[in-house]
Amino acid sequence: NGKRLHRDRITFILSNPFYYGHFRYGGEIHEGKHQPVVSKKIFDKAQEVLKQRGRPHHKQKNEPQPFCGLLSCASCGMMITGEYKVKRQKNGNVHEYVYYHCTKKSKMKCPEPCIREEELDRQLSSLIQKFSLRQDWAEQLREMLEKEKSESAQSSTAFVQEAGERIRAIQTKLQRLLDGYLEQDIEREIYRTEKAKLLSEKKSLEEQMTRIEQKRTGWLEPAEEWIREAENLPTIANGEDLFLKKVAAKKIFGSNLILSNRKVRLKPEKVPQIQWAALAAANSQIGKMETSRILVREGGIEPPPGAWKAPVLPLNHSRI
Repeated sequence: NGKRLHRDRITFILSNPFYYGHFRYGGEIHEGKHQPVVSKKIFDKAQEVLKQRGRPHHKQKNEPQPFCGLLSCASCGMMITGEYKVKRQKNGNVHEYVYYHCTKKSKMKCPEPCIREEELDRQLSSLIQKFSLRQDWAEQLREMLEKEKSESAQSSTAFVQEAGERIRAIQTKLQRLLDGYLEQDIEREIYRTEKAKLLSEKKSLEEQMTRIEQKRTGWLEPAEEWIREAENLPTIANGEDLFLKKVAAKKIFGSNLILSNRKVRLKPEKVPQIQWAALAAANSQIGKMETSRILVREGGIEPPPGAWKAPVLPLNHSRI
């Protein structure tokens, strides 16, 4: 419209990820399907120039901080929230900080001090690292999963074959029953009664086959996913993506983390989810016993009802 653009507006335009093929929505960056205007390399160079020459692009005060909703206050039980702060010095230097503190929504006066995001990140990263799965253990567990798949398939084959034969026999009986009814050799009430019995038996067999298949394989996919997650924890812990660290901590601890005098702790009498607790116990044995004799539960690798509740036993422990 012929008007001169304000400096802040220019900075906003040059910082818009839309130009290299992404877009910002809900405070997050998403991949777009539109044609990029510039390459990511050129965009990154522009950000470096902006950082060196222009005023920094400040976060909005109300922008959600990564670790919000993860911890509660040990003193009053309220949630821990994050707050963005900017400190400007007389010499022109600008410092940006994120502090986490109690929301102080309780009626009591909360004494819990605030903590810098960097320190909170350091503590959470160290905590997550304790629940990581060694690569050699991950490979051995995957081999065990494959063995379990094979053994489980063999053990259920006999029933599946027998049930299949019975279902085929029922189908034959149903057809004969229908033929007899159509030829008026069987009365209508007898036909209905016998048909209902046969269909009921067939349905029961089909459901039994489904339950056996689910029992045989239903736990395998979650187990494989857990191995991937646990194996990837060192990468997450050593990385810079704070949201990934929050997700990992949530999976391990649920809502049981508290902040007590600037220290991240687990709520009293609370434990991580059982599979993570077992892994942490196994990691604690490293250096105390041979690593080839750690990690597998009694009874094999397949989880019992209430998954992952058996004690930690050697990797070479045989299935009972």
